[in-house]
Amino acid sequence: MKNFVFYNHTKILFGKGQIALIAGEIPEDSKILLVYGGGSIKNNGIYEQVTDAISDFEYYEFGGIEPNPSYEKCMKALELIEEYEIDFILAVGGGSVIDGAKFIAAAALYDGTEPWEILSHNEEVIEALPLGVVLTLPATGTESNGNSVISRIEYKEKLAFSSPEVLPLFAALDPQVIETLPAKQISNGIIDAFVHVIEQYLTYPVNAPLQDRFAESIMLTLIEEGPKVLKDPTNYDACANFMWCTTMALNGLVGSGVPGDWSSHNIGHEITALYGLDHAQTLAIVLPGVMKVMKESKKEKIIQYAERIWGIKNQNEEETIKAAIEKTIGFFELLGVKSRLSDYGIPVTAADEIADRMEERGDINIGEHKLVGVDEIRKILEIRF
Repeated sequence: MKNFVFYNHTKILFGKGQIALIAGEIPEDSKILLVYGGGSIKNNGIYEQVTDAISDFEYYEFGGIEPNPSYEKCMKALELIEEYEIDFILAVGGGSVIDGAKFIAAAALYDGTEPWEILSHNEEVIEALPLGVVLTLPATGTESNGNSVISRIEYKEKLAFSSPEVLPLFAALDPQVIETLPAKQISNGIIDAFVHVIEQYLTYPVNAPLQDRFAESIMLTLIEEGPKVLKDPTNYDACANFMWCTTMALNGLVGSGVPGDWSSHNIGHEITALYGLDHAQTLAIVLPGVMKVMKESKKEKIIQYAERIWGIKNQNEEETIKAAIEKTIGFFELLGVKSRLSDYGIPVTAADEIADRMEERGDINIGEHKLVGVDEIRKILEIRF
């Protein structure tokens, strides 16, 4: 294993009725900005639970955070923060709302020219407003990490930043919220978590058997429990296992002391920025391409993945790798998520367009060995048509 620092300190309130307890986690006399998305929380009872819980606080609302949170929208929240002297942010929603809230928290105290520099120039976040989370859509794991991804519509860019300063103080996770989710969002969440684990697992051996088995346990649980949730989102036990998987997939534990890839995410973000696909849809497209194009550098871990996750044995290396890729694609499509660019009407010219944009921005030589250059990006996309 490599040397590492594990800084996660988010307090998790997990299980039925936990939303009612959030007031005890918010500093006394806080002025709260309640951040949410398109308003679905007002139809499924979550808004009422949250506002009841914080009724003794002074709070203001900021809704309308998009499925891919935009810089333009998030910046409008700063006006409310300044006007009402907001000193705490409460994000109620899925990954997009939470990511947006994290950026708002950082932007509110940013001392540079413009907060976009946090993303475009990797400016360090020195301080941020404290925030808490009520999770309504298990998927990204952002409720217990310091990561955020923000899109700037004007530039057609989708960029990420990470800082312990935006790590939520607490996150309330009630699996019952899954009951009202559309099937598409459940499928996306399963794939999102699965690929988060893959990005920290499918690299190269570093003598980290415990981390490998952490990763494998999450993947196996998602394979087992995910379809149950999709079939019956009122199955509390399956929903609880699924929700816990999504949080554990990206809270820093799996990736501690091991290399990470993240090329599927980098390329996928570009697809979303240009064509508006859901994040999980882009991952279902790109990951099989990465596995195929980078199979030599990932060979040992792909074979381990094939054997331990899919039970593929007694084949030569090439057949094992091919079978592992096919099993992965089959799992995504079992969940109802297509895995080719052509399935979404994206033209073949996208491969060149995306590769050129990433090269122009310097977002190349990515992956665990920095071997995914502009040519590899093109190949990864071309074989996914």
